[in-house]
Amino acid sequence: MAEIERTRVRERGPLADNAYEQVIKTRQEFIERQHVGPVVIKPAERQWEMTRQGRLLFYLHPDLHKDTPLQDWLVFSLDIQTHSGKHRHQGGLAIYVLEGKGYTILDGERVDWGEGDLILLPIKPEGVEHQHFNAEPGKPCRWVAFLNLPIMDHVAMELTQVELSPEFRQKPG
Repeated sequence: MAEIERTRVRERGPLADNAYEQVIKTRQEFIERQHVGPVVIKPAERQWEMTRQGRLLFYLHPDLHKDTPLQDWLVFSLDIQTHSGKHRHQGGLAIYVLEGKGYTILDGERVDWGEGDLILLPIKPEGVEHQHFNAEPGKPCRWVAFLNLPIMDHVAMELTQVELSPEFRQKPG
């Protein structure tokens, strides 16, 4: 029987950065976020922004908040002063009313809602045109929306702004 000679191989240096290694790195970062990412998001940790759709606060947004678990969700709150902008997309989101009374014009039909209600925007291939109104301007009116990004991708969601929020003022330039 031949004797086997064992030799020690030095430690492998850093691997070349390529697409395969990027997949492994991304998956490792995903797993790490699930273990150490924040499990409570406080509004004070986020910033309200005036957008074409109105005054929004994003709790979860994979492009803005890369440290959180659930990177495949958009979760945002809308503070409705008078009314939001009007836009169209394929639907597929749930909106929970936090406070106030209002209504949504959904494909031309008025749907009334109030604190504690859940508004469901149906999935329609041609899109759902909608706009949200505060039924009691001057009083608080806020809701929070939950949108799963894989569903958004699955229905090839487009987003078309039809009308701007009256509070939005575009910066010149």
